Amino acid sequence: MQLNLTPPTPLEYFSSLVQSDDQLPLLEAAASIAQDEYPELDVQQILDEVDQLLGRLKRRIPADAPALHRLRALNQFFFRDLSFGGNVNDYCDPDNSHLNVVLRTRRGIQISLAVLWLELAQGVGLHARGVCFPGHFMVKVNLPKGQVVIDPFTGQSLSREELSERLEPYKRRSGLTGEFEVPLGLYLQSAPPRDVIARMLRNLKEIHRAQEDWQRLIAVQNRLIILLPEAWAEYRDRGIAHAEQGHAQHAVADLEAYLAHAPDALDIDAVAERLAGLRRARY
Repeated sequence: MQLNLTPPTPLEYFSSLVQSDDQLPLLEAAASIAQDEYPELDVQQILDEVDQLLGRLKRRIPADAPALHRLRALNQFFFRDLSFGGNVNDYCDPDNSHLNVVLRTRRGIQISLAVLWLELAQGVGLHARGVCFPGHFMVKVNLPKGQVVIDPFTGQSLSREELSERLEPYKRRSGLTGEFEVPLGLYLQSAPPRDVIARMLRNLKEIHRAQEDWQRLIAVQNRLIILLPEAWAEYRDRGIAHAEQGHAQHAVADLEAYLAHAPDALDIDAVAERLAGLRRARY
């Protein structure tokens, strides 16, 4: 019997990582996103590099250190000694979402920095999770005397008052004030790994869409649809990107899928019109 030794494509590899919610490896899945831009990237090298950082951190922390001591040691190591922080000079650079680059430059956006920080936090025994806070990804740590919420862009711990202040513009835009007020705790729920990866991909999606970089946008959409196979709006967006690239057959298939599964969408007429135009162009 002949064995098939063909290595998986980057998309096949990504698909294998995100099959199960219970066993989704956040760091590995996040690192693999960069393979669209860096096809020769060895994801294992990224995992090894983070593991080496974890080894250095562990050597600084006594085995019996309390959780607060571990948190302080982690923040000193990550934000001060290694100088990880937000890329304030070029926030919209796609490389801010590519962990191979973030590890080299020590600069990223909130969510990419958070993924690295969370890996180290969990490695030293902290109960740490990501938080899909509106407009700004956060991390939180449960300690014996309460919860600490940290901005991974700066390393700053945020009080309830500061978090509420950051929420105000979002709540006003969304009409979530007065009788529709939502408790702060609802915005601080733990984000499952699948949600974290989706948010990373959607950050890249918005960058590529703003730049009308349809080829890169399609690559991101391919991952989003593997990650969220029933997120029908992603089929629509991929279909539109395919149409912009002149890929009529792929565009038609995606827009048909969207119309079939999202019949109550507000943009249904506009999408149907775009689909009809593509069909006319094909035939």
